[in-house]
Amino acid sequence: MDEGTAGGRQPIVKSPCLERRTNSFEPMKCQTVSEMLARLGDKWTVLVIMVLGSGPLRFSELKRAVVGISQRMLTLTLRALERDGLVQRTVHPTVPPSVEYALTELGLSFFEPIDAMGGWVFRNHDRIRAARAAYDAQQD
Repeated sequence: MDEGTAGGRQPIVKSPCLERRTNSFEPMKCQTVSEMLARLGDKWTVLVIMVLGSGPLRFSELKRAVVGISQRMLTLTLRALERDGLVQRTVHPTVPPSVEYALTELGLSFFEPIDAMGGWVFRNHDRIRAARAAYDAQQD
């Protein structure tokens, strides 16, 4: 097996952040890569992005759609996504004020790989469950 590849296959895209000796290594960009991967690893971020992928929602609609998220966690997640430029918060001048959240153009481009990952999980659900059951049985 080739070093740095899975099953001997070459990666489709190799990040310069994986190899410090390349001329294209840029520490600031690599820090952003790490930060966005950490954001992607956050349980709530992925779910919020997936829900907003179907269109803009008000806070209360989003909270109902993301089962199990607390109001505080939803607020923190939305703020982080807004800071990264992935979500736009729009306040409508109504009484009481209505706030709507939507993916930005950048957020929609981030949604694409997340949606693909979600589709992969859905297609492989039974295999994943079987692998977990087999692993758990070996641990007993």
